[in-house]
Amino acid sequence: MSKVCEVCGKHPVAGRNVSHSHRVTNRVFRPNIQKITIKDKEGRVRKANVCTSCMKAGKVERA
Repeated sequence: MSKVCEVCGKHPVAGRNVSHSHRVTNRVFRPNIQKITIKDKEGRVRKANVCTSCMKAGKVERA
């Protein structure tokens, strides 16, 4: 499954974990992407990879 939101373009971002003793390790912040059925701009029904924040904000019309 794609790790990019088709609505807002949100994608994984790299960062670092910093422990209490300040040991630093690399990590990845991944968006919560779900595959849902939507109606696109032309009115067609299709499946799309959308982040949950776009679903909650109502940026997509679900079919």
